[in-house]
Amino acid sequence: MAEQNTEVKLKNLLKQENIQLWNPPYTDDTNQAGQQHMQELAERYAPVVCLSESEVGGALESIRVQAVKRGNRNKTFRETNVATLELLLPRDSKKDPKMKNYLETRLDVLVQEVVDRIGEEYGLKYIKLILNGKTMCADQRLDQQGVKNHSKMMVLKVSDAEWKQQLSEAEEEKKNQNQSVQRTQKGFQILSERDGSEDPDTTPFLEIADQKGNPLNIPHKEKKALILAMGFHEKGRSLMKRKQYNNALCHLLQADQQFSKCGSALLGSVDNFAVLQLDIVWCYRALEALSCLDDGRSRLQKAEACFLQCYGQQQQRLLMIKGNTGREEVLFLRLYLLQSLLSYIEGNDAQAQQQLSKVESLYERLALDSDKMAQLMSLGFTEREARLGLRACHGDLQEAAVHISNQRQDREELRQRERQKRRRRMEAISTLVELGYSRRDAARALHHADGDVDTAYGILLDSSQTAQATNNNTEGAASPEQVEQLLYLGFERAMSEAALRLTGGDVQSATQLLLDNHGVLSPPSTSTSSPEEPSTSSNSTENDELVNEVLEDIARHEDDYLDLTLEEEGELIATMKTYLSRGSTHTA
Repeated sequence: MAEQNTEVKLKNLLKQENIQLWNPPYTDDTNQAGQQHMQELAERYAPVVCLSESEVGGALESIRVQAVKRGNRNKTFRETNVATLELLLPRDSKKDPKMKNYLETRLDVLVQEVVDRIGEEYGLKYIKLILNGKTMCADQRLDQQGVKNHSKMMVLKVSDAEWKQQLSEAEEEKKNQNQSVQRTQKGFQILSERDGSEDPDTTPFLEIADQKGNPLNIPHKEKKALILAMGFHEKGRSLMKRKQYNNALCHLLQADQQFSKCGSALLGSVDNFAVLQLDIVWCYRALEALSCLDDGRSRLQKAEACFLQCYGQQQQRLLMIKGNTGREEVLFLRLYLLQSLLSYIEGNDAQAQQQLSKVESLYERLALDSDKMAQLMSLGFTEREARLGLRACHGDLQEAAVHISNQRQDREELRQRERQKRRRRMEAISTLVELGYSRRDAARALHHADGDVDTAYGILLDSSQTAQATNNNTEGAASPEQVEQLLYLGFERAMSEAALRLTGGDVQSATQLLLDNHGVLSPPSTSTSSPEEPSTSSNSTENDELVNEVLEDIARHEDDYLDLTLEEEGELIATMKTYLSRGSTHTA
């Protein structure tokens, strides 16, 4: 990292003086260095960057060699259309950590061909390629996905070696390298389609709530994308905790794609999107892939803008909602720390030092007294509660104890409300079942009636009467034009087709039927189905396994993303101080 910092500073100086190291007198006709002129540059720049002449000379020669090679590669690309791509390999796959890795290829080939070549050359069997923060599609060409000569591509391992060893060769062939991502997506897709109309004990569903636990009313399409985005994010965070940053990044980038399908108004009202951007750049840092500077800088800017919109200019909105801002300060600490790191890599030491000063101030405030932690835990509070409580109350022990107790009480009241709501719902379902309707149909009608038993009974009664009245109507399927008219009015296709069948193709009657039944029609068998008929929803064994698998990765505590020990942050702060002290040491 220090070498990158030095090279960036020297490149800026060379650019200011319009010096081209790949041309004479700095490079001769045989591409060798012009020693005298290179030495003069080193003597001139050494005091400017506060380094020794030998260090500056070595860095200048490295820049010169890179420039000469780049020129040769440009010439090759112009003459043969063979591009040179820089590969950002996993740390344990680099033959020489200080050497850059390149790959020569035409840009009109499929990504899969490049994947195969990289895998063969570096012994990587299951990998993904990332360009500008986006996963590349294996079945598309490089140039179709924005790859150019000199593009930098990140190489990620996507599966755990121990997991692969447990598979037989036959199973390995069937397993897709994206299995983890695909299973996560399918599991959360199943959850996103569930509306909560069935028994949550047997059919779990997800409900998006605000910071006080109140359900949010979000359009179905946007809600589905948001659930997928938050699901991928939770899975990625779970992998980050286990230090599986390669796999975590794959899931986080999938979350980013799903968030892009949500409206800007929704993203600006919650901090999930901002936290995701921080997590992605934190993975870049852990994978030593911060040479993805443009993408990293862009993501941190998005995070900062989102925090500003979500929390308010002076975090006044956050203070109004939660009553304190102490816990969220860990997010700003990580944001400023990553900004400082990127500024340093870009050669801007002054800005890096300024940002690091803010980080150190926050770190000092957020680092917790171990005695206070122990005292709170001795009162029966968990380590997480103690840590978040002390930060929320800025280290005040008594206030933290009261704060944690109040939070426990609020959560218990919320659980009691949920239990009462569920009890009333089960009683209402039982009432409808006693009237002869199946438990499944009763639950669905009650859901669409917002819990009102009389309205639910009306839906079931109207639907069953209409079904009986038109039971002998055998006219053909509705025409596409008729279906389109109902779709235009906002009804679902399946319900539109059912309504047209029940009304003999009469669009006006079908419209009225859908309006009377809130857009939902029970099947014709409603009135004759057994009260004890088991649910026939898509809860296959495989689906249940997928759902249970993804639910395991969802944090049980709503503030889990704020519960940072700051150990990694402390290590990075120490590293940054060491790097930044090099310049001041030479100055002294």
